[in-house]
Amino acid sequence: MRKIILDLAITLDGFIEGPNGETDWCIMDDDMNFNEFLDSIDTIFYGRVSYDAWGKHQPEENAGSEEKGFWNTIHSKNKYVFSNQDRKDENVTFINSDIEEKVKEIQKQNGKNIWLYGGANLINTFINLNLIDIYRISVHPIALGSGKPLFEDLRERLELKLITTNVFRSGVVQLIYEPQNK
Repeated sequence: MRKIILDLAITLDGFIEGPNGETDWCIMDDDMNFNEFLDSIDTIFYGRVSYDAWGKHQPEENAGSEEKGFWNTIHSKNKYVFSNQDRKDENVTFINSDIEEKVKEIQKQNGKNIWLYGGANLINTFINLNLIDIYRISVHPIALGSGKPLFEDLRERLELKLITTNVFRSGVVQLIYEPQNK
């Protein structure tokens, strides 16, 4: 069965966004090999706000070929948007009910793993429904003091087992966990 992988950046003090939604603190090192991760997935799960912000993002016209290739790779993936709004978009499948049932159906389909992109509300829903198979948390060497926390409104304690760690040149430390209760 396909795995759902939460892969995201977080600050040292536990925020996934600054107080105004800023993510300008995120570092992308060459040694992170994010393209390898992108090659391991063929589907992305977005919340509506995250999809509106990033699901159709296009790099600036003068961006380098590497950045353009990066976004082309992301946009080539199957996209699902979880939203209470019922919208039409030919590049996306919207899910607005029976989340757990529909996610499990998608997992049973043939294909590669699934990236749970976020945002925070969708991530918390997936955590509380115990739908995440792998947590890839990249801790960035910055503290914001406030913002949107990753773990908020958990219904119960989340116990994870550390699988591996990766340390990058920038000081980012990637922690990869599996849930102990799955």
